[in-house]
Order: sequence, then C-alpha cells, then structure tokens
Amino acid sequence: GPAHIQVPQVFDYPLRGESAAAERQRLHTALSDVRTDIQGLIERSQAKAIREIFITHQEMLDDPELTDEVDTRLKQGESAEAAWMSVIEAAAKQQEALQDALLAERAADLRDIGRRVLAQLCGVQSVQEPSEPYILVMEEVGPSDVARLDPARVAGILTARGGATAHSAIVARALGIPALVGAGAAVLLLNAGTPLLLDGQRGRLHVDPDAATLQRATVERDSREQRLQAASAQRHEPALTRDGHAVEVFANIGESAGVASAVEQGAEGIGLLRTELIFMAHPQAPDEATQEAEYRRVLDGLNGRPLVVRTLDVGGDKPLPYWPIAEEENPFLGVRGIRLTLQRPQIMEAQLRALLRAADNRPLRIMFPMVGSVDEWRAARDMTERLRLEIPMADLQLGIMIEVPSAALLAPVLAKEVDFFSVGTNDLTQYTLAIDRGHPTLSAQADGLHPAVLQLIDITVRAAHAHGKWVGVCGELAADPLAVPVLVGLGVDELSVSARSIPEVKARVREFSLSEAQGLAQQALAVGSPAEVRALVEAV
Repeated sequence: GPAHIQVPQVFDYPLRGESAAAERQRLHTALSDVRTDIQGLIERSQAKAIREIFITHQEMLDDPELTDEVDTRLKQGESAEAAWMSVIEAAAKQQEALQDALLAERAADLRDIGRRVLAQLCGVQSVQEPSEPYILVMEEVGPSDVARLDPARVAGILTARGGATAHSAIVARALGIPALVGAGAAVLLLNAGTPLLLDGQRGRLHVDPDAATLQRATVERDSREQRLQAASAQRHEPALTRDGHAVEVFANIGESAGVASAVEQGAEGIGLLRTELIFMAHPQAPDEATQEAEYRRVLDGLNGRPLVVRTLDVGGDKPLPYWPIAEEENPFLGVRGIRLTLQRPQIMEAQLRALLRAADNRPLRIMFPMVGSVDEWRAARDMTERLRLEIPMADLQLGIMIEVPSAALLAPVLAKEVDFFSVGTNDLTQYTLAIDRGHPTLSAQADGLHPAVLQLIDITVRAAHAHGKWVGVCGELAADPLAVPVLVGLGVDELSVSARSIPEVKARVREFSLSEAQGLAQQALAVGSPAEVRALVEAV
C-alpha cells in the first residue's frame, strides 16, 4: 500500500494571549470539537478494548483539575495553547514519575489528547489518511496507537524503532496487521504515498517495488491466504506430522473472555494463562474469591481440556500501581516473577488457593515464572504442596518457565523434580543474547531462532525426556512458521500460541515428518546465526 507517514507535528503558537476571556472561549471551542471527534471514534470502534481507551481520553478532557489549572494560567495572560500544553506536560511528567507501566501509558494518553487539542487550537489539520488501505510509517508505535487502528484501513505497520516482541508488536499480531519494526530512521524520510511492499514473514521492506516483485508477492500472498483457509477448515483436527507424531497445540490467553475463541480456533488446551491481567484490572490486589471466579470461568470454558497457568508475573517492566517496587536501574534483571511473589507469600498463597479451589479435579498445570535456581522452584513447590493438603486436588502438575539461561542449564537437575517445563522464548532470547527485547535499535537481532537459544531449548528437552517429563514452548517463537519444524525436531511436545495462530501452526506440523524435523534441528544447532537457521528451513 501507499506510505502514510506520521511524524509528530511541530506547532508554532504565541505564548501570551489576547485576553483571558477570549483565550478561554478558544479553548472551550477546541475542547468541544475534540470531544465530538473522540465520540465519533468510540461509536466507530468495533473492539471493546479500543472503545475503552477513547472513553478514558474523554474522561481526561473533562478532568476539572486540568481545566482549573489552565484557567489559572489564562488569568496570568498566557495564550490558550501555552496554558494548555504546560498543564498537560506537567500532568504527564507527574504520571511518569510514579515509575509504573500502566500510569506511564496514561501519560502517553494525556500527551495524545494534549496534541489533539493543540492541533485544533492552531488550526492544523491532521494528515488525511489515504482512501485505500495504506502502510502506516511511524517512529515507534505504542500499544494504544495500534489498538486504534482499523485492520480494514491499515494494510501494514512500518516503524523506525521497536522490537518484534515489544507489546505493540504483540497487539499488532493479535489484530492480524503485518508489522515490520525497528527498520531504522531512514523510513521516516520516505515521501507520503510512496508504494511500499512489506514482507512480514521474512522481515523485508521493498520501496517502490517493480511489477515483477509485486506480481511475485501477490501470488505468494494469495497462496498463503488459501493455505490459511485450508488450515482453518482443519483447525479441530490434531496436529500430526506426516509419520504420525502428535504435537499438542494450545492457546495463550490473558483472561477468561479469551477461552471461547481459543477453543473455537482449535486449541487443545490453554498453554499460558497470563494471570497478571486480573491483577492489573483491579485498583488493589483481587481477593481470593474474585480470582477463583475468574479461574473457574476459564476451566468451565475448556470443558475438561488442560489449563496451564502462569502464577503472577509482575515487576520489572510490568509493575502494579498498588505494589510499589523500589526503582531499579535494570528492571529486567531485578525483582520480577517468582522473585517478587516469594517476597510476598500472602499474595502467592491466595493465588494458589484460588487456583486449587477453582480446579474441582479438572486438569490444572501451575508454572512459576522467572525461576533461576533450584531453591526458588523448591520454595514455590513446597508452598503449593502445603496448600494442597488443605485443598486436595487429583490432576495437578507443577512446573517452571524456562526463561533464565541458568534454569535451562540446570534442567538436568530440575527435571528430576518438576512435572514439566514451558519455554518462554521472548525472555529466554533476551537474557541469552543480552539484548533488551524493547531496545529501539538492537531488538531486531533478538531472534529466538539464534542457535544459542536453540541449544538451551535442546538441553531442556533432553533433560525433561530423560525423566519422562514434557516440554512446551509458549513464547512468540512457537507461532513462527519457520521455527515450528525446528522446535518439533528438538522434541518439543506442546506449542502454545495466540488463538488466531492455532490453525496455521497445526497445518505447519502436518507438512513434515518427525525424522525430517529432527535432521533440520540438528543442522540448526550446528550453525552460527539465526539467518543461517532461517535459510536452512526455507531451503527444505
């Protein structure tokens, strides 16, 4: 589609106003116009999550604290623009100072409405969207930016900064919008309307492609669309390799509302329930009864299929407003996951009790995130086993996430004690390669198909299988069509992916035999870069 470039506009305005009354009237008109615009967006938005973002924006516009402060500045002779922007910027900085990811997003929302009102005051029209589906080009796109996009209007997203496992990229994937991220600052210099071809599968951009390239891409896109339709028709069939080896395909979800669509897409169970979303949705820690009701809804929706739950995984890049954590220089290497919950045993025990009560002897698998040592695993296991004496439970397995390289290297020891491992490839890649997954320029190199990451998965699987235990992969890598044969060849038993990826992953498993996949995995372990691994798979 044509390039639609969105760079922050520069506004020029006087700092002093004509009179307090005249400036107040101008601001009042601008606020009213923006309110009407946002109301239109709310009415047009299909997704509940997107409507909620805009309702929050309206509430911010109506915040009396903001308008009172602006009024004070207008009385001191400031222009409507200067007064409005000073107050918005001060409020946004105040939110950011609270060192909280959710509130920092609120700061981004404040700046967003701030700019909308400023554009209205300055009479600057926002750049009109092209009438045909376009490729949105931005420096970096936040989760709330992506949530606003209409997949029917936006053919693809191209950003100068950002990473493939950043939250905004995950949201884009959930909406089904192809995205190419971290392409470098040069993309912001493209002329508006330049034809762009985005190859999300290979991570390539073609600027003003020639007719032959376009033709090839169109054929490839159409045949992929046909493959996806065929995959969808068989989504409820098991994923068996050509020689009959079964791979379980499960779904990753964040809340009970996602269960129905996961089952509808062919999920054989839930391989990752991210319980932090329940905690983030409440102004204080949800009590045991609230949690139990939510977990029960998930299990009811699964109708006897297994549920793998990750215990509360916050801290680091995902703090909770009601759990202040001392500021850390590097939160990814700080108090997060199991390290945090073991420090707050009452919170962890409440969650475990809610899970055991909700299970009613249905198949429940509990896994602990960010385990890096045998002691952490034993502390979490002992706590669960103690509670299990109170709340007996027939079909329970306890395992750990393999996200920290030390856990993978200790897999031969841990495999004697755990019931299963689940590999979180997003974090495992970040820690193995020492690349922050959200880094603006390096994150494109944080590829889970790096042979070093594959070596750690190999160690984990071999240790688990030696003790009769199973291994799942629940990171973004599990849904990468090029990674599927490599992971199956390494012996991974279960792949857990977003609901919309399930049919494609199952279809991918049916394309090769186990022996082919094993040969491919051994070759992948012997090369030196993720590019070589991808080339090996593409050559098959």
